Amino acid sequence: MSAPNRIVDSHQHTFWYGKDHHALVRDMDAHGIEYAWLLTWEIAPWEDDPAFHRLLNPLNLRLDGTHAGISLRDLLRAREHYPDRFVVGYCPHPLLGDAPSLLRAAVAIHGVKVCGEWKFRIPFDDPRCIEVFRVAGELKLPVVLHLDVPFGPGQDGKPRYDPTWYGGTVAHLERAIQACPNTVFVGHAPGFWREISGDADATPERYPRTPVTPGGRLYALFDRYPNLHADLSASGLMALDRDPAHAKRFLDRHQERLLFGRDFPDQNLHNFLQTLDLSREITEKIYHRNAERLVTR
Repeated sequence: MSAPNRIVDSHQHTFWYGKDHHALVRDMDAHGIEYAWLLTWEIAPWEDDPAFHRLLNPLNLRLDGTHAGISLRDLLRAREHYPDRFVVGYCPHPLLGDAPSLLRAAVAIHGVKVCGEWKFRIPFDDPRCIEVFRVAGELKLPVVLHLDVPFGPGQDGKPRYDPTWYGGTVAHLERAIQACPNTVFVGHAPGFWREISGDADATPERYPRTPVTPGGRLYALFDRYPNLHADLSASGLMALDRDPAHAKRFLDRHQERLLFGRDFPDQNLHNFLQTLDLSREITEKIYHRNAERLVTR
């Protein structure tokens, strides 16, 4: 596979994993990335997990010791320094303030072009989330969704699901997609990508490493809903790398809906894609065309 003409990173953060915007741009330069979608992560006080504090900006620590996450203010600071390198995203917490109005204001005042990252402990199909998704659709903002459910053996030996953990399950996701046909959704995270395989319910690991089996629910979702896309960052790469032969078929089948993304600075996804001998057409779609079709700078 030859190198792409351009690279757009559709899933990135600043003040994340010890890198501010200056370090992030240096990393982007080193890897030939033209620009990136920068995404927020609003953390409500009751959702805070101290395990993430070491990865986040200490200036966003609240007086009560909880962390506010990756703020819109952080992203605007990055864009101020590098206006040609970042597209700003923002997703207000559906349970804090008037989230739909905040999203509208962020577009009108700050030129936000992506609704993301949606990463909250509330089911996707909660009416308060649906309201935010519909406003995003009206404003032509793709919504980057984080679906991450905890797994582990329950009392009956079957995997355990918590329907309020970062979105719920693919059933909650499907109901949200059905309720918002005019909104573009970009799937992301372990709870989404493990559904590439038909054995997702029987495998307790968040990042399965076994070969992909037929019947994965992602196939049905992509076939039914043309407004569903996905980025290949982090868990997306893990889903592809677990079965490279399947990965090439999957990328070919869904080439119009998949976006290159990293989530944190590394070269792992690019290195893997280079091993697959993808056509020039598929390469250009994944690395930049699909992202540019959804969002223009």
